[in-house]
Formats: sequence, C-alpha cells, structure tokens
Amino acid sequence: MNSIRQTSIACVIALFVVAVAGCAVEPASNSNPVTPGASPSPAASASPVDKVSVAIPVTLPVLDALLSDDAFKSNLKTKVDLTDDQIAQLRKVAADEVAKLRESTDEGSSGTAEQSRLRAVESIRGIVGEQKAEALLNLAREYWAKGGENGTQDKVGETPALPNAIPKDTRVVVNIPAYRMDVFQNGTLVKSYKIGIGYPDFPLPTGLRKAESIIFNPTWTPPDEPWVAKMKNVSVGEKVAAGSKLNPLGPIKIPIGSPSLIHGGKSPAKLGTFASHGCVGLTSPQVLDFSKLLAQVAGSEISDSAFKSYFADKTKTKVVKLGQTIPVELRYETIVVEEGKLHIYRDVYDQDTNTEENLRAVLQAHGASLADFTEEERTEVLDSLNAMSRRPKPAASPSKSAAASSPAVDKADKKAEVAAAKKPARKPIGKNQKEVVIELAALEGKGYPTAVNFDTGAGKPAPKPKSTPEIASSR
Repeated sequence: MNSIRQTSIACVIALFVVAVAGCAVEPASNSNPVTPGASPSPAASASPVDKVSVAIPVTLPVLDALLSDDAFKSNLKTKVDLTDDQIAQLRKVAADEVAKLRESTDEGSSGTAEQSRLRAVESIRGIVGEQKAEALLNLAREYWAKGGENGTQDKVGETPALPNAIPKDTRVVVNIPAYRMDVFQNGTLVKSYKIGIGYPDFPLPTGLRKAESIIFNPTWTPPDEPWVAKMKNVSVGEKVAAGSKLNPLGPIKIPIGSPSLIHGGKSPAKLGTFASHGCVGLTSPQVLDFSKLLAQVAGSEISDSAFKSYFADKTKTKVVKLGQTIPVELRYETIVVEEGKLHIYRDVYDQDTNTEENLRAVLQAHGASLADFTEEERTEVLDSLNAMSRRPKPAASPSKSAAASSPAVDKADKKAEVAAAKKPARKPIGKNQKEVVIELAALEGKGYPTAVNFDTGAGKPAPKPKSTPEIASSR
C-alpha cells in the first residue's frame, strides 16, 4: 500500500482548492515533431521523438511534486551534488509557487506554459547555479519520463515514432490537446472519452506509461506542505476518506506511473478544458465506465455485482489488479489526420508544434503532401495552422505584383480570382477556439480513427456508429 499512498500524495501535491480535483505532474515526449523521411505507415512503432526541453517541461509545481519523493531528493544529492540547504531552498521556492497558485481565484491566471517553464529555470539557476540547474532539470525529466525511479517504460509496449499512429495492440491513447482518451483492443478502437487535462503549471505528462490496477474508494493523505496548513478541516498526514467533499480523487483512481493518475470527480464543465493537476480527469460516471472497460480489455472483467460490493462501504479501499498490464500512451499531437479530415488543435502547452515543418511530416506519414492540395486548400490549411500556433504571425496583406497589372495575365487566372471572390469568406478563427477541422479530398480514407461510442461526460448516450466492434477477451 506504500506505493499507492505515495501516488495519491504525489497526485495532489499541487492541489489548489478543495473543491477542485487534484493531481500532480508529468513525463516523456510524444509530440507531433517527427523525423522527415520516415516510412509513410501511420501504424508503425519505434522510438519516441525528441524535443526534450519543451516536450518534457519542468515547472515549479512539477518540482514541488518531485521533491516530495525521497528517492528523487537522494538522487539530487548523489547525481547533481546538491546540499541539504540547496534542496531546502528549492523546496521552499516551489512550495511558495504552489501556495501562490492555490490562493489565486483563477487557476489559469499565472500565465502561459512557457512562462511557467521560464520561471522554474530562472529560480533553479538562482539557487544552484547554471551548471547544476541543467543537471537537475535533466534528472527531473528522466525521472518524469519513467514515471518514477523504478518506472519500466520500455516493458509495456512501444512509443510510436510516427504521428497519429494507430496502435496494433491493446492500449489506452490520450491526445492531450484534443482532450480525448481512446481505448484500443488488439488494434481496434472500441471507445472514446472526452477528458480534462492538467493546467499549464501542472501539465499532463507525455510518453508511455502503464496501468496495472484499479483502486476503488481511494483515500487522500494531505502532504506536509505549507499550503495544507491553511486548508480548513484538513490535517497533514490524516487520511481523507473516499466520498468526502475534501477528497479530490472521486470514486476511482488508476495509477499510471508516479506522479500521475486517471481519476474521476470532475464536473462535465471541466471536460475539454484545463481541469487537473497533471492527471487525466473524468466525471465519476465516466471513470466507472472506463474502469469496467479497462478491466475487460485486460482480461479481468469486473461484474456489476462486484462493482456494487466495492462501493458498499466507501471507507474501505479496494485494489483490483488487472489481468495484464495495459500501456497508457500520452500524446501531444496538435496536427492530426483523422479519417479524411485535418484536425488542428490549439498548442495548449506552448510546445511550438503547429509549424509547417510538422504539418509536412504529419502529411508524409499518411502518404500525402501539401502539393496534393489545391491552392485554396493550402492557403486555408496554412492560415489555420498559423492561427492555432503558439505565436501567430499577422496575416500578410495582399500585394499587387507586376503580373497582376499586366495585360498578359492569363484569363483563366482572372476567372479563378473572380470565382474565389464570390465564395463566402471563411469564418475567422477565434482566439479561444480549440480546434479547426478541414475536410480535404487528398486525405480521403486516411488517418487515425474518429471517436467511437464517444462519452462526452454529459450523461447522454453517445450516438452509435455504423458498426460497433465487439470487445473480445484479450487473453
């Protein structure tokens, strides 16, 4: 139970307020950047991509969570050569940041993900110096990528090198900027869920994790942090029972490697937005449904009567080990080809993924290129990509070229210009718009599967697809 307790503590190290579900922080990288020239098979698997400093960011709240782990602190002494005094200073500056965020009336008011990363680097350098700061950050990223010191990331499956890869095995795939979690069984998508993701200061991990158990009626043990002392009716080290309004974890949690979880307790309004502290957030009905499905695809189906018995006494925690370890792949893909359509998602963690270079790589992975699009389609795609990027560039104003004023201009081109002018203008992309979808003939029949039996958390049954795949035993 020690590992369960540690995961529970870590996942809420950064809890702002009791009424909001709490989680912790993140690991490795699997974002859109890929190696150009790779084989255009969207189902292939290889090693993870590498954009380390951005794709595996470290913020002060992340550091605060890691510093609650004795093994991590021990490694800071032996591998980075930090003193007890330096570790104490790091812990204080990290805890102060968490306390400041907790006292904020708006959890997103601290700024962007990029600003959070820069604050962390500046603070760490000020305490330990530039050389040791880099060593510390590398250790934190490594620790994070493995899901803890004893993580076994390489033993649960392969992380796809190509974007939008369709798994061939049984696994859970989370695409963070799409706010979506998919369950695959033997390469077939069987169900999708709308999720809440971590705040910019508490970003959701990326990389390959694993689910080995389902924990019913999880308790919460408040950590020994300055901000906990300010909370009403909560004491450091005293377990908060499941079902309590003070417990942010909901009825079920699924550990996926320290310090992250998949858990319930979210309101439907928190889905499709920032909602957690480094975890995958679901509503309580969603997490019940997901747990049943997870057990089923793992070959350890849990009956309705068993579920009912686990909740008969909400003060009693029940740990159910899965029949097999299920890989949980956490992706950061803002450019997705999905069944003939191009989806461009907002770069929510400022990882600079919405670039033309990445777009070309994504298209190449699906056997397509920008040259396959009409000029009008290319313009729409590139304009949309720019609008959804981290730092959008101002739209270029049309310039009159010499050719445009020359009588030698082809009449067909003039007719095309007139026809284009008559078409209704595209709707402007809003500053807070989370997704742009463009249907492109050149992508017909290509891409990642669209959502299946999509559970949006609204409590309404999802529309049934034309053919629903049956879930067979994976044993």
